[in-house]
Amino acid sequence: MANLQAWLIYFLCSSVDACTGFRWDRQWLVVNQRGRAYTQRVEPKLALVEVNLPAEAFSEGWEPTKTSYLEIKAPGMDLLKISLCRPPKVSDGVSVWEWSGSALDEGDEASKWFTNYLGKPSRMVRFNAASETRPVDPVYAQGYSIMFSDMFPFMLASQGSLDELNKLLKEPVPVNRFRPNILVDGCEPFSEDLWTEIKISQFSFQGVRLCSRCKVPTINQETAVAGPEPNETLMKYRSDKVLRPDKKQQGKIYFGQNMVCKESLTEGKAKLVKVGDPIFVLQKVSTAAEAVA
Repeated sequence: MANLQAWLIYFLCSSVDACTGFRWDRQWLVVNQRGRAYTQRVEPKLALVEVNLPAEAFSEGWEPTKTSYLEIKAPGMDLLKISLCRPPKVSDGVSVWEWSGSALDEGDEASKWFTNYLGKPSRMVRFNAASETRPVDPVYAQGYSIMFSDMFPFMLASQGSLDELNKLLKEPVPVNRFRPNILVDGCEPFSEDLWTEIKISQFSFQGVRLCSRCKVPTINQETAVAGPEPNETLMKYRSDKVLRPDKKQQGKIYFGQNMVCKESLTEGKAKLVKVGDPIFVLQKVSTAAEAVA
């Protein structure tokens, strides 16, 4: 077993059947007038939106009060405060990728804020875990669920992989280009490609699929301007043609590993993972070509 140091990990939340991700992570979504999700792929200005949660929101067992807020800011905009208590209004016809259903509507003030910022009709919604379920693709992970993540509740990357990539770039990129919710340090570059099971605190995470990258890593998160990198460089040495030459070629590039949490958090005593927790690699494959992608 390899002992690594977790560099950035958030507080986990629980659901009835399985772990849907870290608490507060990917719970909110901005949608258009038809209820379809906006993403940075089509609205890169979303990169400039910053959010802040109260520090106590990451404490075990904490529940929001009437004075608990998610704070949202963006260039040229006033501060928007969203109550962390459950909103009363429900919006039907919300959709993201393959899923559609109802979601909790954060109200007219949030709608006006995002409408003004994006310059088109918008609403902000929260995943309604009390009434909705969004399954992970059972081809890769049967029985797991997510909220508003793209496909999986966890995406792990390593500092070593980022450092290796930056050696090849004229201008280094920060890790926020890739948006992992687990970032580890102390391993060889791209060794996370091989991990099929790891343990953090009391929880086992299963590596289910190499993370193929879209255009979002090309968007500078400080300026919302897209360029060719780092995808252009990744195509040269992190494409399926390079990593998986004997597999079906789809023109994809890979950075990071998608994961699910094997235990429901209703089991066991520990409910926290923390920055600095050791990571134990329990199982792995020999080459990236053997990994699921």
